[in-house]
Amino acid sequence: MALVNAGVVVLDCAEPERLAEFYKGLLGAEESDASANRIEIKGPDGFRMALRRDVNATPPSWPRPENSLQVHLEFVVADLDGAERAIVGLGGRPVEAKDPAGPHEERGFSDPAGHSFTLRLALAPTAPKQG
Repeated sequence: MALVNAGVVVLDCAEPERLAEFYKGLLGAEESDASANRIEIKGPDGFRMALRRDVNATPPSWPRPENSLQVHLEFVVADLDGAERAIVGLGGRPVEAKDPAGPHEERGFSDPAGHSFTLRLALAPTAPKQG
């Protein structure tokens, strides 16, 4: 028997309302719960995410080493170019990573609060990067 029944990815940020709008657009999600300092969203596939207010939140600096990667999300897409246009339209931005080319095509981005995430093609292998 599992000790935990469900999980929620929680990102700290200064403006949870703004970040919730970004992820609702990215995931096709809807707001499922909200308070003054926390907004939870739920995607059509059941994926749950919460954005928690922290006025002192410091965005990660990845791929730079100072204050580097704090959390990393990965989303699988069928069309990298179309997804990139949508992400930029929602307020995200591409992040150039200096990692060596891997066995699958992926692109790095950051959300409006600076959290990094990767888009990976749906048909790409799922083996982790080596090294």
